[in-house]
Amino acid sequence: MNKRRFFNTRMIATTGVLTAIEIVLQVIGNYVVPGGFTSLNFSLIIITLGAMLYGPVVGGFLGFVSGTMTILAPSTLSYFYSVSPFGTILTCLLKTTLAGVVAGLIMMLFKKYNKRTTGSIIASILVPIVNTGIFAIFCLVFFMGRLSEINPNNIASALFLGMIGVNFIFEILTTAIVSPSLLRIMD
Repeated sequence: MNKRRFFNTRMIATTGVLTAIEIVLQVIGNYVVPGGFTSLNFSLIIITLGAMLYGPVVGGFLGFVSGTMTILAPSTLSYFYSVSPFGTILTCLLKTTLAGVVAGLIMMLFKKYNKRTTGSIIASILVPIVNTGIFAIFCLVFFMGRLSEINPNNIASALFLGMIGVNFIFEILTTAIVSPSLLRIMD
């Protein structure tokens, strides 16, 4: 019986390159913050691309790398870590790791039915949704005090308009446009 090996040379090499790009994009994103809470986060593109190419394990790994780099960001350390180290670590690692896993699972499902293009578009849209959704939920659980500092009268407004709004729109547009395009180039 000829079993297809999960780890092959191309997958390992591509994952290594994607990991390096992920780290570089995260470092740049950590220091380029054009406005209070919004950073230019291109790292979701790499998570999505890895998940689309190689599935949930690689997507989850790249998400974990992204989450680790997010923990080390100066804004994360000063704004969130000081309130709840556990909440910060859990939020950062879980949001991007699960986003990568979900994208990989979606691609596996759609590849089964020979619908790669549809799968890549859906996966690309779901990554920022999962990432932002988990962030929003965990902000309400761990960082309610910080949210009330932004807008004491309306915490939902502080969360969605102050912290998530512009960033989410940027992430969903860039990821949904760039990731499927890169997948076509890399195939």
